[in-house]
Amino acid sequence: MMRKKRPSAAVEKGDGAASLDASSNKTKRARGAGRPSKAAVREQEESNNGGPFVVILRDAGVTLGQGGTSNEIAVDQVVFQKRIQQKLQKSPRYPGEFISGLEAHIEDPDRFRNCLLPCVPRLSDVVSSTVSSFQESVLRMLLGIEMLQNSVINTLFEKIPEFMLSSAGDGGLNVPRVIINQLKWLDRVVDSKDLAAKLMELVSVAPVEVQRDVITSLPEILDDSQHNDIANELKSLLQEKTQLTVAILDALSSLNLSSALLAEVRGVVMATLTAVQLDDLPVVVKFILHSISASDAYEVVRDLRKKLELELCVLPPVLQASQSRMKGRAPSTSSAPPAAGSNQDSVTLVLDGIKSAVRFQKTISEAWLKGVKNKQTQIKHIYTYLHTYTDFQKCCVCLTLLLVVQHVPSMWQVIDLLVLLILHGTNANHSRRGAERLLKGKVRAGQIQEQPPAQDLQGLRSVSVLMICWLQVMRGYFPSILALAQSLLRSQDPCVVPFGGHMYSLSFVTFDSYCQQEVVGSLVTHVCSGVGGEVDVALELLCGLVTENPSEMALYAVFVKGILDYMDNLTPQQIRRLFQLLSRLAFGQQLGTNIQDDMHIVIRKQLSSTVPKYKRIGIIGAVMVVGSMGASRPKVEGSQGGLPQETYRQVTALLELVQSCSDSSPEAAALCYDELANLVLNATLDPLVQEWIGKSVLEDFQDDFVVDLGMEITGSYPLPASVLYNLDEEESQEGIAVNLLPLLARELQHRAESWTQREKRVKKQVSPLCLSPFFRLLRLCEETQHQGDLEEIDALLGCPLILTDLGVVDKMESLSKAEREFICTLLFHSINWFREVVNGFCRLKESEMKMKVMTRLQNITYLQTLLEKTLAVTPGYIPPLANFDGDTSEGVSVPSSAALPNKTKKNGSGKKRKGSSKSSPDSSSVLEEGTEAEEIPQEHPEKEEKESKQGISLAGYRPFFRELDMEVLSVLQCGLLSRSLLDTELHTKVREEVLLGPAELLFLLDDMLRKLEFSLIAAPAKRAPFLKGRTDKSMGFSHLQQRSPKDVASYCIQLLPTLCSHLENCHNHFQTMLSENNGVVDGPATDPQEHLLLSSAYQLLLQVLNTTFSWSGFSQPGHRSLLKSALGILASRLKEGGPELTLEQLVKHSFKYLLNFRSTMPTLSTALCLSQLLSTVSERAGHTAAYREETAALARRFLCQEWVTAAGEREKGSKFNEGLQTLLGIYLEHVDDVLKAVEEIAEEGVTELLNAAKDASSETWPTLNRQTFLVFYKGMLGELEKAVRRIPAGKMCDSTESQSEKLLTWNLAVRDFHILVNLVKVFDSRPVLNVCLKFGRLFLESFLKLGMPLLDYSFKKHKEDVQSLLKTFQLSTRQLHHMCGHSKIRQDMSLTNHVPALKKSLELFIYRVKAMLMLNNCQEAFWMGNLKNRDLKGEEILTQQAQESEEEEEEEPQEQAEDEVHSLFESLMTCCSRM
Repeated sequence: MMRKKRPSAAVEKGDGAASLDASSNKTKRARGAGRPSKAAVREQEESNNGGPFVVILRDAGVTLGQGGTSNEIAVDQVVFQKRIQQKLQKSPRYPGEFISGLEAHIEDPDRFRNCLLPCVPRLSDVVSSTVSSFQESVLRMLLGIEMLQNSVINTLFEKIPEFMLSSAGDGGLNVPRVIINQLKWLDRVVDSKDLAAKLMELVSVAPVEVQRDVITSLPEILDDSQHNDIANELKSLLQEKTQLTVAILDALSSLNLSSALLAEVRGVVMATLTAVQLDDLPVVVKFILHSISASDAYEVVRDLRKKLELELCVLPPVLQASQSRMKGRAPSTSSAPPAAGSNQDSVTLVLDGIKSAVRFQKTISEAWLKGVKNKQTQIKHIYTYLHTYTDFQKCCVCLTLLLVVQHVPSMWQVIDLLVLLILHGTNANHSRRGAERLLKGKVRAGQIQEQPPAQDLQGLRSVSVLMICWLQVMRGYFPSILALAQSLLRSQDPCVVPFGGHMYSLSFVTFDSYCQQEVVGSLVTHVCSGVGGEVDVALELLCGLVTENPSEMALYAVFVKGILDYMDNLTPQQIRRLFQLLSRLAFGQQLGTNIQDDMHIVIRKQLSSTVPKYKRIGIIGAVMVVGSMGASRPKVEGSQGGLPQETYRQVTALLELVQSCSDSSPEAAALCYDELANLVLNATLDPLVQEWIGKSVLEDFQDDFVVDLGMEITGSYPLPASVLYNLDEEESQEGIAVNLLPLLARELQHRAESWTQREKRVKKQVSPLCLSPFFRLLRLCEETQHQGDLEEIDALLGCPLILTDLGVVDKMESLSKAEREFICTLLFHSINWFREVVNGFCRLKESEMKMKVMTRLQNITYLQTLLEKTLAVTPGYIPPLANFDGDTSEGVSVPSSAALPNKTKKNGSGKKRKGSSKSSPDSSSVLEEGTEAEEIPQEHPEKEEKESKQGISLAGYRPFFRELDMEVLSVLQCGLLSRSLLDTELHTKVREEVLLGPAELLFLLDDMLRKLEFSLIAAPAKRAPFLKGRTDKSMGFSHLQQRSPKDVASYCIQLLPTLCSHLENCHNHFQTMLSENNGVVDGPATDPQEHLLLSSAYQLLLQVLNTTFSWSGFSQPGHRSLLKSALGILASRLKEGGPELTLEQLVKHSFKYLLNFRSTMPTLSTALCLSQLLSTVSERAGHTAAYREETAALARRFLCQEWVTAAGEREKGSKFNEGLQTLLGIYLEHVDDVLKAVEEIAEEGVTELLNAAKDASSETWPTLNRQTFLVFYKGMLGELEKAVRRIPAGKMCDSTESQSEKLLTWNLAVRDFHILVNLVKVFDSRPVLNVCLKFGRLFLESFLKLGMPLLDYSFKKHKEDVQSLLKTFQLSTRQLHHMCGHSKIRQDMSLTNHVPALKKSLELFIYRVKAMLMLNNCQEAFWMGNLKNRDLKGEEILTQQAQESEEEEEEEPQEQAEDEVHSLFESLMTCCSRM
């Protein structure tokens, strides 16, 4: 290529001034002959070294490498760039020539590779430290020169296609990626728009790998001005090529985008979320969450929850492994397929992105919590609106919305539970508490299940499958899982406690040994806490883990053994479970842990203790160890099976030790018999051990407690002996009798002997305390040995007792104290014997045996009436123990016999019973237990004193009676025998039919109710205050505690048909009675005693049903079938057959069936029980709005009914008042308009009462009289205050219509309040004043908090309504002020305690109204006036004038506030007229 010759002067310009025209130098001749010139020499050097491009680089400080060596640099890259720029600026042609040289140089791949790689410093320069150890590549440094940048970029882009389709070159160098890296982080991009266009053009034609490299490098190449344009192009590219999703999102995450464009991009990403590969999902989720703003956080999270279905990531082999793991023992985690691990890795990365988002962005955590609980709230609101709307179109809209919401896929997702764990693991307290509340709500609603439904894909969302399938993921959140399990287990809500236990069990089964140790340690902490329910659940979980995973639990036996140090806080049943747990660990069939010696030491130490409490623990522990060591072992091939000889020797030695240590104490011996009986009943013992226990029981019982009837009763006894209650009269000569009175007499004599005389006695002393426990052990041994046949001991059912003539009970006052106590003890032992006999023989099916069991129930009810009379005249008497596993000093309190018969514990409305102080031989003690102390006015003290001498309630003596088994309740199936039937039928027929009498029915129903109240918890139990005295409420329920609540509920549901039959019989009885008496209760055909018994039975039946349906366990998903079966029984009484009904239909039919009993309610307490039962049943439908009107109408009917006893007297008393108040509360809670209902009662009912006679009542409301006015007054004020608290507070954004509606509601409420406050002028008793002061202050505070903001914003628009409201309210506040003055004058502490707080609220009201006026520019209307202190009658309090000088300074602030009231509202009227 020929170029124009350049002047030679250009060659003489220093280092960088050589000519660039190599061709002209070639034609130049040397002056000397035969000698080449210097230019010719230089030209030859340039030709040999690569041309001017190489020379310029070398002169600037860079020497290009040859033969694969790296380029060397001798100067800093800044100096290099400066020198190059100086050379190129000398001529316009230089840059082009330089680029041409560059292109020629990089034609060689090795040279091009060297130019892409970093330069290395020369060795001499490195030693002298003039050059940095790291330098950029040649091309990178040339890109930093602005005049060369575009040309170099073009050259590089032209070179990229040569390497796009080839793999990595020599040395593994990815040339396209290195070329793109040269463009990153340039100090300045000359033409950013053109560069962006070139990059996107390259993306459109390049392979995927090159596309990814280019896209991910875009934020580092382009400046901010091109970010929005590039984002738009990437957004379009995202929809076309999903394989570039990760690269595009990485780039978009680093671009500076506008909020609108970011929202558009996020929408596109969200649309492609379902098609994204699992490996790309973490990047997608991270981008979505990090691009959220506060305004759209909820919508984005909602869409993300819908489309992020992690449960679909579970592979079929993993799912099958999880299902087999739940059914049997879990396989090792190494057996999972390899793909499962990669899936879990991706899910882990997704959760890490979510964790990062919720931890640093509070709006995301709040949005996620809101999104998880949103659907449940939507359904609740739609149901509410559906029942409030009357318009057809609105109802159709609500039904459509309901269908749409209910068919949204799954109410919760796997991601929801994982996010809850993330939120709980954050440091923010609000996130932790919010996650706990939300999880409890979902568990309570059944939306998170423990086990998956069969054949259901939604089973993937169960916790069991989730924890097993996502083992690697869930393991990272184990601390949160453990903390949530602890919180759920400590919850007072019984619906969520089982789920916490399930989380513990799954964590132990699923995770590694470290987690197992933490689980066991946490459960041990729960046990040692001493909280009753928490301890029970934790012990049950530990026992379950030992049963299902014995080898794993054996490793942590030493942790469990530490609970032995905290046994002082455990109940007897908990101690049983603890020793059962420890004995399984120590003496399991294949375990043999190292705590066996410790167990033996602890038991022997406690058995030898002289402290009764520790001896009881030793007996319980020893028997539980016997149960584990002596358990029956399955036969294995190649072995004889059975119990090893050494183990049998240890078991018998331990039993002999227990027997010898308990012989010295009757209480210990009785406990030993009871514990052995429980062991025989509940455990499967080896035949050898079973034979050893039962070998001498029958002979010992006959020798100790049974005598022949033919023998003459000899001996000196406190009272003459007599044989009573013999049911086998025809065999009296050859029969047997229980030798009760002689045994009791000998025991009293033994107690009176000195210690020396006791030592001389050779024969073992037999105590009557052991009679019932010994018989229980005997009966269970016979049942076990003879497969339930009790023929060997059936004579004990009908055999008599050696007692004394019980006619002496009528002459108790003439007996000495010792004789009275002797008779009381005799009666207690007799009743306990009969109760244990009924326990033993109630399962027999023979008619004769059933008849004898029924007779024994009659004996029990009769003896209880005698015992009530004897206890009434035996003050300070302490009965003998009947339940020996508790501490009598803590759990049993003996009631004072001097107390009134109706003085018992306070119960809720569901525990009240109608009682009477009069009783006959056929009546039961249940009649007495529900009566309260007395009504407020003591009208007949002489009558009450007389009744107290006749008998007291046995409710406080229940711990001294033997517990009845659940099977005894099967006697209820015998039917009901009324007194009228006895008068017309023969007794032989009654005996053949084995019918149940009213007193026996009452006795059984009372026992059933107490069992259900103990076992079936209706609501969360309140924690006892700190340092409050503990009482063992489980005393007398030892057998019941061994049954789960589900078993108790199932047994009760089996008896529901029988209970319904009894309910219908009671209904028919009272319906017949009313028809015979022409609708009058106290007619001539009414038998008062029969009326009393059947009305009490009627009430107990309703209470039993209410307690059953109130069980909180019905809310758990696993117990829904029980609820449906129970409701189905009630529904079937009304409608038989037909297809299977839904839960809502069952509730509807059950409600209708129970509603039919409303016409035959004999007492107010029975009517209250029916109202509560209907309310409970309606709640099981999930929404009570459909039944509110009927419940309110029924309660109103009962309130408008006159309640009269069988004697013709009007019902009254404190118990009647409590029931009336509860019934009034039910009416006001369920009525549609509370304010209207309160006004109706206050105006109509009270006006009629004021116009009636002194002892008369209101005509419209017969239950409203002067004795019950306080009940109505307190109920109305309380419900009025609750109603105003539900009124929404006024807001500035409220519409005019909304403000008008709220003002109208407040006007009605203030009007009702004014009416109720003014009633104090007529009913001015202290209780009425107390109620008015208390609820008046609460109403005033609610008005200040909720009503005054409404007045602030509606004053100008609704001035007349505001004026009317404040004027009416001012009259009420003035009356409250008068009441405060009256309280001071009377100096009544119960009244004056309310005055300071009420005065403060009155003062706040004044200043709050003043602030409202200032807000509406009416401050000139506020002026001062004087309001004198007056009493309730409006008369001025003169005593204030006399004390004015002394109290002027003290009373000034309060008087000033009250003075303002007088003139405030008159000035307000003037202000309103100006506006």
